[in-house]
Order: sequence, then structure tokens, then C-alpha cells
Amino acid sequence: MNIGFIADSNRKDLIENFCVAYKSILAKHNLYATEMTGRRIEQATNLHVHKFLSGSVGGENQFIDRIQRNDLDLVIYFYNPIETSPNQLDILSVTQECDRYNIPVATNIATAEAMILAMDRGDFDWRNNVRHDD
Repeated sequence: MNIGFIADSNRKDLIENFCVAYKSILAKHNLYATEMTGRRIEQATNLHVHKFLSGSVGGENQFIDRIQRNDLDLVIYFYNPIETSPNQLDILSVTQECDRYNIPVATNIATAEAMILAMDRGDFDWRNNVRHDD
């Protein structure tokens, strides 16, 4: 499966901790992330992450392109819902495109954990029928 990760600046530690906790599951899959998020995940887990540009210079657009091509099977996008974010439109764009293409998306740790465990059980194997692998 292809898993995409994005984390706003104030959520990088959370995504690192999440990836460390689920490293054994994530190691079985292809990981994609925006530049800094990908670096942080690689440093914390020693897992390989395919990295897009930084979000602020086009990484979210590259990410959305992968969603629109149905190349991602699961997206985890951690942001702080309490703070007004300059990335608000990016968050909305990513989640809307996931909804449009029926790609499961998590924006909080509880949903992300449930989805990673479901994926490990094989609950998302149906994505193999719709994904366009490179």
C-alpha cells in the first residue's frame, strides 16, 4: 500500500511518534511525504520515505496530484485544528480530493491509529483494485 503523510510544523513531533509506534507496520508499505515531514519520519524510523517538495513550495500540489491519480491508498494529515493555519486551503484541498477519490484520510491520531491497524488486517486491500502503481 502507498501511504501519504503531511504534518503542519506544530504536528511534526506527533507524526514522528506515530511512525515510531507503527514502524513495523509501515515498513511493509511505500511511504510518501512532503519534504520536511518525510525527513523527520526517516530520521525517527530509518524507513525510506519518497519525498515531495516542501508543502509551501508545491509539495501539497504534488501530493494532490498523487491523490488525483489514485496512487495513494491512505493519507494521514496532522494539523492543529485549534490554530488558524495559513495552510487551511491546503488542508481542505487534500481532504476534499481524498473524499473525491475514496482514499481514506485521517486528520487526527485516533483515526490514524484505527486506519493503520485496519490496513494491517487487510481491510484496505480493495485499494489494490483502484490504485495506479508506477
